[in-house]
Amino acid sequence: MRISVVIATKDRATYLERAIDSLCKQIAAPSYEIVVVDNGSTDGTKAVVELFAGRGRPVRYVYEGEPNRGKARNRGVEAAEGYLILFCDDDVQAPPGFLAAHEAAHTTSNLVVNGPILNVASYEDRPKPALPNFSRAFLCTCNVSVPRHAIVAVGGFDEAFHLYGWEDTELGVRLREAGLAWKFAWDAYIWHIKPPSENTIEVETAKALEKARMAARFVRKQPSSRARMATGAHRANLLRGKYLIPEGLLAIFAGVATSDALPPALRSLARAQFLDGMYTKELARTLEGERRDA
Repeated sequence: MRISVVIATKDRATYLERAIDSLCKQIAAPSYEIVVVDNGSTDGTKAVVELFAGRGRPVRYVYEGEPNRGKARNRGVEAAEGYLILFCDDDVQAPPGFLAAHEAAHTTSNLVVNGPILNVASYEDRPKPALPNFSRAFLCTCNVSVPRHAIVAVGGFDEAFHLYGWEDTELGVRLREAGLAWKFAWDAYIWHIKPPSENTIEVETAKALEKARMAARFVRKQPSSRARMATGAHRANLLRGKYLIPEGLLAIFAGVATSDALPPALRSLARAQFLDGMYTKELARTLEGERRDA
């Protein structure tokens, strides 16, 4: 087996079905399997996997009941039989050459290969990758492939990252320290489905707050200047979060972001400022609380 595609999912059976379907329609792909890790779903996730498996598709089901992305992906790696582990999300659509592109990019045995992630509003939107889709992230689990033995050698995902965010970045740090090199493969792109009706400011706020708390854990484990810059946990930004982002300003940003009467570009800018402010203030609060408790 050359590639094991590992998808961690929870209560997103409709998305998962379309993701698996696109992965089952690959062209010129190496030998592969799809390992779906059900992270405590209460919907029809298992039935979706069984449907494809019953049709003879290379799909397997793994269950991890504790909601924890790192733990779920570790279970997927443990179950995988492929030489390469390819992580992607459940809300993606893979073009027909996706797996072949990842395979072609692994020209040496020590590579972490990332591909472009194209956020789109619907399954009908299928743009080609462009310069804004480039990323220097060392490891992003929405679209990355890594030799399985390398993941196992560094101990897999740190399951202490139990909320949203940074568990893949932290694993990337350890892989880089272990000597793996980074490669960005433009042909290995994927569409990431983000309908505006579901990607609400409430949903994104909850993610921002969890990500801030996990950023504090990340810099505690990796206290380098690089990690602090990546997370925003450097002195200037923390002072900004503590003193320069008043609650009233955040309320204004939230109001603008959710007003249908205003231009989309202005709403988008206000939304970005609001989420950044919420993240930065929570990060400053979390780190200050940890210092007091130390």
